[in-house]
Amino acid sequence: MSSGPLTDVRVVDLTAVVMGPYCTQIMADMGADVVKVEPPEGDIVRYVAEGPAPGMNGVFMNVNRGKRSVVLDLTSDEGAAALRALVETADVFIHSMRAKAIAKLGFDYDAVAAINPKIIYTNCYGYSRRGPDAERPAYDDTIQAECGLPAVQKELTGDATYVATIMADKVTGLTALYATMMALFHRERTGEGQEVEVSMFETMASFMLVEHANGAMFDPPLGPAIYPRTVAPNRRPYRTSDGHVAALIYNDKHWNAFIASVQPAWNCDEFATLALRARQIDRVYGLLAETMLERTTAEWLQLFAELEIPATPINTLDSLFDSPQLNAAGLFETVETPEGLVRFPGVPTWFSRTPGRVAGPAPRLGQHTDDVLDELGLTSDRTETTVSDENRPEFINNRSLGATEPG
Repeated sequence: MSSGPLTDVRVVDLTAVVMGPYCTQIMADMGADVVKVEPPEGDIVRYVAEGPAPGMNGVFMNVNRGKRSVVLDLTSDEGAAALRALVETADVFIHSMRAKAIAKLGFDYDAVAAINPKIIYTNCYGYSRRGPDAERPAYDDTIQAECGLPAVQKELTGDATYVATIMADKVTGLTALYATMMALFHRERTGEGQEVEVSMFETMASFMLVEHANGAMFDPPLGPAIYPRTVAPNRRPYRTSDGHVAALIYNDKHWNAFIASVQPAWNCDEFATLALRARQIDRVYGLLAETMLERTTAEWLQLFAELEIPATPINTLDSLFDSPQLNAAGLFETVETPEGLVRFPGVPTWFSRTPGRVAGPAPRLGQHTDDVLDELGLTSDRTETTVSDENRPEFINNRSLGATEPG
């Protein structure tokens, strides 16, 4: 029923956890038929939090909405044959296993392209195969550390900490999405399929160095790899007389409007230009912090609105669901699911002709195995299997053709 720009695109999704599933969730919302191939025990993110039903927590349901779950054991002849049949019908094949693991199962690029030469085959790795760390395991926390995020946080706060969101997973998922779409665009023009590689470490190193490369980009270096404004210790929401406010009084227009209204004494050569203020940015932030204590949050927000200075109170994540802006923009979509009504944070983009939308509920484990195998004409070849107790959570007992190991 979708009208999204990826309508009629079929994606065979062997990813797990968040990085790959986030990528393919967006594809599903944009109209693609995403067939999620799971092991008998299921994608491990099914079990990282409580939910309204076993294996159906908020994280899993959000990044796997609108997909079809098929349980296959790729170590069995039947499971491998089913996946090969599925590959024949696919436009995209995407996985998040290490290179040796997917090759051992017989589904590396060469094997898949031999079945379907026009396929777009996307590898989601921790580290590029072209480096010495190719086979190292990787998770969001370790990649955050390796790409320098905790070190940058230490510059800001004095303590090396992770960012309080799984940034590496999500940024790499978005990168995998745009890389896959570029390959599909090339195929539309030329008819050529190809292999795509997206790795967490390389993606996050590139992401962090967008602004932080700074003086280190030059030969010889003109300074360290750091963007001073973002690590200034006084760069934080300003404390007011009764709370906090976030404001960016940064460019010359905003600065001049602020000092004319609040601090005329700062109209001096010392702070006259953005370049001069940038050289002493932490001092500038400190002076602003002292000034912000003089009024209430509401008073500052009213003034900043009059001066057209970017400013906002500090929201909680829960408060986002009640945001007038987000609700007017239609970000949230309520979907009826077997687990009850679910209010999804939906599609943040808008298309005038091919709009996306929340593709539907997330699947129960193996929910669509019969349907997909029927579509492939494999009904008569199916066999009944169960997962041994020592290899699965006790509440899973699905018919399957087995599965891949999570990436």
